[in-house]
Amino acid sequence: MRAVKLILAGLALSMAGLVAADEAQRHPDVVGVEVTPAGEDRFDFDVTLSSPYDSPSRYADAFRVMGPDGEEFGVRELLHHHANEQPFTRRLGGVEIPAGIGRVTVQGRDQSHGWGGETRSVSLPGRPGDAGDG
Repeated sequence: MRAVKLILAGLALSMAGLVAADEAQRHPDVVGVEVTPAGEDRFDFDVTLSSPYDSPSRYADAFRVMGPDGEEFGVRELLHHHANEQPFTRRLGGVEIPAGIGRVTVQGRDQSHGWGGETRSVSLPGRPGDAGDG
């Protein structure tokens, strides 16, 4: 009986690993963000996304910059796949962010599964809380 329980526990762990691996493939991951001031209360974002499952029918098709409360400040739409360019970096320029906000989060979107995946939280240069963590 103990052997059966151990086998079942091992199978459960294996299945959990497969589910976690499958979940990791559903969305692009934000693997890097560089923020540059672009004027009063405006910033440029160079965002690097990793989308290892990329294909013409399902790919990372956008990223967004959000405030601490989830407010969306800017979205960069990606009009085609980047299957032969992984990871890839694209710019979203001139994003207006209110003066009281010192950190933002960048998130990717998958054409089929929507928003999700690994995000990056970054400080805005020259704002309170700027730790230089681009």
